[in-house]
Amino acid sequence: MRALSIVDLLFLILENAKQPMHVAGLCTFEIPADGDDGFVAKLISEINTDALPNFPFNQMLYRRLFWRTSDDFQLYHHCHYHKLETGSDDELMTLISHIHERRLERTRPLWSLHLIDNLLPETLGAPKRFALFLKVHHALTDGVAAMRLFQRSLSQNPQDKNILPVWAHNLKRQKNLVQAPKTIKQVAREQLDSIRPVCREIMQDFAKKYAQDTPFISSFDAPKSILNQRIGTARRLGFRPFDKERFVLIAKAFDVSTNDVILAVCAHALRQYLLGENQLPSQPLIAFVPISLRKNDSAFGNQISFVPTNLSTHQDDALTRLMDIHQSIQDGKNRFNRLSFAGVINYTALSYGWAGLNLATGALPTKQAFNLIISNVPGDDTPLYLNGARLTGIYPASVLFDGQALNISFTNYQNRIDFGITACPSALPHIDKLIGLIEEGLQVYENLLSKDKPIN
Repeated sequence: MRALSIVDLLFLILENAKQPMHVAGLCTFEIPADGDDGFVAKLISEINTDALPNFPFNQMLYRRLFWRTSDDFQLYHHCHYHKLETGSDDELMTLISHIHERRLERTRPLWSLHLIDNLLPETLGAPKRFALFLKVHHALTDGVAAMRLFQRSLSQNPQDKNILPVWAHNLKRQKNLVQAPKTIKQVAREQLDSIRPVCREIMQDFAKKYAQDTPFISSFDAPKSILNQRIGTARRLGFRPFDKERFVLIAKAFDVSTNDVILAVCAHALRQYLLGENQLPSQPLIAFVPISLRKNDSAFGNQISFVPTNLSTHQDDALTRLMDIHQSIQDGKNRFNRLSFAGVINYTALSYGWAGLNLATGALPTKQAFNLIISNVPGDDTPLYLNGARLTGIYPASVLFDGQALNISFTNYQNRIDFGITACPSALPHIDKLIGLIEEGLQVYENLLSKDKPIN
């Protein structure tokens, strides 16, 4: 058996009917040239229904505090087939939005896979497609680890056939994918060693709070917003790919990171959406930006923390907004670079513990330490294939909380940035507009690259 970490346990505590705690990803594939309309049916028929799942897909909860290996696996509990009628992206979005609303059954390993057939070509004349939608409970793994699990189930060779499904790969045999559990003595030593540096950082934070022109963000700086209200059970997912080079050119021009530019583009979209709803706060929105604390290639458990980031949505000038975001995210990264893994976890718990308690109890849904989560899930530049079908897109979907009605996630796969938006439609009217506003924001920053075009 393996004990749940504090972070794993928190995701289980937070889960209820309105806020299922699983991460997910929509993966689209092009049917190969030598394939036909029966390609997906053949793919299903080749799955070995007798193959037991391997780690971590064989892990299930035991007495709410431990993971143990399941000795009873029924494929139909976890793997599901769907065939679209029209094959449109809108029909696909409706289907996976409903799938994403439902909680995973805790009496079984906490994952499910949905194979979706008859998806229309991405562009006119392109090959037909199919999709996979994979759900994994956040207590079992974070988004970075889930991405690694999926990537390792695919092949870099389009000629490889009869590839094992994601749950059947033996990751324990692959170096560095599964970390050895730490002893109680090791954990205790790490916690004790982190006390002094964490206290020092918190004292410096208090000093910064009263300094002028500081990017430090406290847990009380997020303004009230329609993004922070009670949510319902419904979910609306939205996905869209963008050319990565568009973001890279802007980042090079202004000497910031590509991630800074993506955050600035999201900030523009949020600003315009809230202006359209006459709901823009006079203070800047605060985003929690998850960062991975993994120092290896492990693919199990949660090793994340959050950098609170000033999105500068109160600023009308796009370049000022970008520089504010760059300074804010750099301040948070510098702080965490000074701390150990245990130190980062303890700093986050002490500085934002009340925020977690607030989310767990739902006591003050309109007053949160952050307005939304914007998450980068690292992808891969290598082309990947499933039985010869080329992977064309990976779109992440994430969790919502009572008091957090919107989540924006994105991943980098080859030359694209694939955006995934998870929203509660009953809390946020007209939220479907947000994807289009992200394109608008990208164009705003592209306009800044040309002196002949106006600055917005």
